[in-house]
Amino acid sequence: VVGILEGAGAMEHTIVVTAGAADSAPMQYIAPYAGCAMAEEFMAQGKDVLIVYDDLTKHAWAYRQMSLLLRRPAGREAYPGDIFYLHSRLLERSARLDDASGGGSITALPVIETQAGDVSAYIPTNVISITDGQIYLEPELFNAGIRPAVNVGLSVSRVGGAAQTRAIRRVAGRLRLDLAQYRELATFAQFGTSDLDAATRAQLARGQLATEMLKQPHSKPLNLENEVIILFAVNEGLLEDIPLERGADFEDQLLRYMASTHPQIGQDIAAAKDLTPEIESALTQAINDFKGGFSI
Repeated sequence: VVGILEGAGAMEHTIVVTAGAADSAPMQYIAPYAGCAMAEEFMAQGKDVLIVYDDLTKHAWAYRQMSLLLRRPAGREAYPGDIFYLHSRLLERSARLDDASGGGSITALPVIETQAGDVSAYIPTNVISITDGQIYLEPELFNAGIRPAVNVGLSVSRVGGAAQTRAIRRVAGRLRLDLAQYRELATFAQFGTSDLDAATRAQLARGQLATEMLKQPHSKPLNLENEVIILFAVNEGLLEDIPLERGADFEDQLLRYMASTHPQIGQDIAAAKDLTPEIESALTQAINDFKGGFSI
């Protein structure tokens, strides 16, 4: 991890506090609090800090080990009774100060390891109840080549649209529901699609295409306007006649076409951060024009 950060020049503004498996339980217990204390110092200076806790499951294990050695009463899964307080007093130190206090902030990204995909276990549910949402990465999706392997059904946000632009809200609102329904249908469709009605087969095809278009190469993020262009095309059904195996090629060529031939549309999306009727009309026309020259 440090090597990757150094290669990207990020270590100039990064502190790594580590307590590995070879370290004692007290060191693993105290490491997150030490890192948070450093983050609070930068927040007090008016800076914005991102702190990643990787991972709090091992932190809870270390605290459980210490508590059992101290002969403290054990509760659910042998954790002590104050296990919730262990993480709440850590994560709830994340905040944004007002201008009078310096205007600094701490954003926490805790990582939790689930056992056999059980998000209802003690530690995951504790942390979920504290945070503003969670992104659940599913091993089965990862092994199937769907990366990032985000389970849209179990991943939720409690800040919702407050953290999104209007453009993203407009194109992503229906997509999450469609993908969740697709996952349910795909479970039954694995036994064969010959007996399914036309509407169900069409929904499966849309879900497969949406999943393919949401795949993202490693370390290649998309900017706002490109995200909106792709999600808009998926939502409006403009890609339903594109073969699934050509989805990645279509996405790559479409974005290059939009940047070279219709750069104004992307600029308008970035400036307005919304999809006005005029932008939608121009975007639909541009995508249809590109499809006319795309070799299937």
